[in-house]
Amino acid sequence: MKKIAIAADHAGFEYKEIIKKYLEGKYEVQDFGTYSEDSVDYPDFVHPAATSVEDGINELGILICGSGEGVAITANKHQGIRCALCWETELAELARQHNNANMIALPARFISSELAIDIVEKFLTTDFEGGRHQNRVDKIAFC
Repeated sequence: MKKIAIAADHAGFEYKEIIKKYLEGKYEVQDFGTYSEDSVDYPDFVHPAATSVEDGINELGILICGSGEGVAITANKHQGIRCALCWETELAELARQHNNANMIALPARFISSELAIDIVEKFLTTDFEGGRHQNRVDKIAFC
């Protein structure tokens, strides 16, 4: 069973819970928090989730905040993370196919929970195409 990391801030908490429930039984989900709608600092939850993907403990990751930007920026500070901000299913599909994205960021304030689930499903079920894209992905890491 594929292992998935999930994390959110207070703005993404509700969607995190909805997505977790949807994924139950299909994937092994590790929840890195937050655990309520109380105001928090998203890096406190994103960094552990990203580290788990970077270290291979989890295969892929899902991050949620109000805009998706903060969690994406934070995750992408990790050398082994390629986090894509997705607000449409096609973006999630292309992020996996062309960029081998291993995390996605969802903007809870700008998409419905139904669309969030569709995006997550597309992300989790799409494979990296490799081929001509592999050379480009190999050039992403700077250090």
